Amino acid sequence: MKTSTSWLRTTALMLACAVSMAPAGATGTYAKTKYPLVFAHGMTGFDNIGPIEYWYGIPGDLRSNGATVYVTQESAFNSSELRGEQLLAQVEDILAITGAGKVNLIGHSHGNQSIRYVAGVRPDLVASATSVSGPTKGSDVADLIQGVSNAAGPGLTKLITSIVNAAGKAIGFLSGDPSLPQDSYAGLQSLSSTGAVAFNAKFPGGVPTTACGEGAYSANGVRYYSWSGIGQFYNPLDPFDYGMAVSALAFSGKPTDGLVGQCSSHLGQVIRDNYPMNHFHTVNQLLGLVGLGANPVSLYRIHANRLKTAGL
Repeated sequence: MKTSTSWLRTTALMLACAVSMAPAGATGTYAKTKYPLVFAHGMTGFDNIGPIEYWYGIPGDLRSNGATVYVTQESAFNSSELRGEQLLAQVEDILAITGAGKVNLIGHSHGNQSIRYVAGVRPDLVASATSVSGPTKGSDVADLIQGVSNAAGPGLTKLITSIVNAAGKAIGFLSGDPSLPQDSYAGLQSLSSTGAVAFNAKFPGGVPTTACGEGAYSANGVRYYSWSGIGQFYNPLDPFDYGMAVSALAFSGKPTDGLVGQCSSHLGQVIRDNYPMNHFHTVNQLLGLVGLGANPVSLYRIHANRLKTAGL
């Protein structure tokens, strides 16, 4: 696990600090926030695999506009709490290395729960928590898979879980940390509507109290924001679009980005919940193959400026 006890992770963060404190080719201060920006990926995610970034083209754009940026790595598959602990350890490393007082957390998909966990247990370390396409109230896809798993019985569930866990191990290996523990069943339970209810009860900051409203903009000194898209198929060259068109069937016609319902994505101040992007487009995947008129990279740049203006 990449924690503060891992010298490899600490060394990597030290190197990243040297880059982030003096971003090469910075052309301005538009995205220069008071506190570092720290990114947390979603399920199946990674920081980078070779030249392939999970947050495709986003950290570089932010750095070129003056931001200090760190990209973390958690287990590709595991519970919200365990992934949150992994993120917390890296946040503590980042603060120790940089001397910053707090961080601005940005989480995509299951990263929603990771950043909320850190904000919940250590609000003194967090200036803001921003959810991008995050399943605050769970995902209908997770509920469907959970139901199929329950019907299939423990034998088949164990087999499928072992296969998915192996895929998670492969992701960890390719991205530089095969020691990250993988538990796809725990991850699935965390993202179900039942799991979301339990998690929200423990970490209510920014969670809307109505079905499709906004949550509190601030809780325990932490500012909460969110944005997401709807629609699934925008670019025929992007293979992820075909998958999103299929997974959207689980939502029975309700607005969705393919994996998260429009209303479930709400957390704190909802910047917008209907960008013309599917679940992967909001992190500029696959490799920038998003729809016409979509510019996910600019959303992060604008948000960094929003945080800067707010004194964060």
